[in-house]
Amino acid sequence: MNLLEHALATWMPAQRWFPGDRIGGDVTVIADTLLAAGDPELRHLIVSVRAGAPAPAPPARYQVLAGFRRQVPPELAHALIGTDQRGKMIYDGLHDSELTTVLLRAIAGERADGPLAFAREPDVAIDLTARSLVLSVEQSNTSLVFGDSAILKVFRRLFAGPNPDLEITSALARLGSSDIARPLGSVSSRLDGEPVLLAVLSEFQRGACDGWQLALTSLRDLYARATNRAGASAGGESAAAEAGGDFAGEAHRLGAATARVHADLAQAFGTQTLNPEELAGLAGQMTLKLKEASAEVSALATFADKVATAYAALAEITGPVTVQRVHGDYHLGQVLRTQSGWVLLDFEGEPLVPLDRRRDLAPALRDVAGLLRSFDYAARHLLVGHPDAARLSGTALEWVARNSAAFCEGYAEEHGSDPRDQAILLRALMLDKAVYEVMYEARHRPSWQDIPLDAIAGL
Repeated sequence: MNLLEHALATWMPAQRWFPGDRIGGDVTVIADTLLAAGDPELRHLIVSVRAGAPAPAPPARYQVLAGFRRQVPPELAHALIGTDQRGKMIYDGLHDSELTTVLLRAIAGERADGPLAFAREPDVAIDLTARSLVLSVEQSNTSLVFGDSAILKVFRRLFAGPNPDLEITSALARLGSSDIARPLGSVSSRLDGEPVLLAVLSEFQRGACDGWQLALTSLRDLYARATNRAGASAGGESAAAEAGGDFAGEAHRLGAATARVHADLAQAFGTQTLNPEELAGLAGQMTLKLKEASAEVSALATFADKVATAYAALAEITGPVTVQRVHGDYHLGQVLRTQSGWVLLDFEGEPLVPLDRRRDLAPALRDVAGLLRSFDYAARHLLVGHPDAARLSGTALEWVARNSAAFCEGYAEEHGSDPRDQAILLRALMLDKAVYEVMYEARHRPSWQDIPLDAIAGL
């Protein structure tokens, strides 16, 4: 490895978007495109990381926008990567607003730099005077806000093939949807002979708050009220209705927005109906995931028969099950409450799922199940380590039930049918999501593992 690759091998494992805390194999820069010369200099790097033996998996590819300066100013010291063979200091260029302007201008001008293609969506305006700020909340990607008008999501790990994030938002924007953040432009290249999406520029929702934080505000208020009463068990629906101004109204509006997006997705991409063999295949896929998860997490094995029975019931459904394009990774952190209503974000799908499978058709209730699980997650995770967790558990479940019902009612008003009317399908999808959550928490946050396990016990 050269000095640049050596520096990247040390720096990348410390980043939030990199899975794991070490690199066990080779790090190779497989593409290096100069975007701005001088001091500072900006180069677009695609980095191949090959796992150490005996892992047989193909190398993973990541993108790094690397800045180079003779001297990095103090405000960029936190983004330092290392030093190259020229003696220049290497740093994460996404933190340098002087360099990120290069990206914004390239998108607006639909520039081409070697293998990189910058594109602007039709009939959009891009403010080239806005300075950028990196958001600190992302896990798998990096997002930059330009002033109060645009946000650039930079994908860190790259997958060859059409990315549903831009595909879906562009299609919904053409339909005139007001329930999404309109795309403004994109950056793309090619990997393995296929297109690869590098970044998406979208409208920034100024003054918006994400659904997860709004839900937590309601829950904190509810738990504080319940704890201050003579007995926390005096919670119930009346208490949930008072909490944080009550979240049920927002849940109802979010259900309606979700239904409108599902209708637009069906219009843009079409629908299909699963035949009995395909429905049995869906249940079989869930059962296989359950077996794999139960083998890895012994605590899940206790509920394996219960979950498998729910999947078997799914396979026996005789009525039609419609499938379509869906969000694919839907939860409260993927929605923003703006001044005009709810906006759905991040249509790239579950990051751990192979890209070609993220475009698969699925029941629209998969998204509904994900959102209902998110209500439950919000309520339970605030009780982890809480001194009154046992007494507040009933209050938490009342909040979940109230807001889940409100969401489904809002969905039904827009869609024409209530998700709860498909109880067998909805339950199977919620259990499938919870099984995934058990695996994730066991691997990344063992102290949270009981959140999905307790939910499975009650489903």
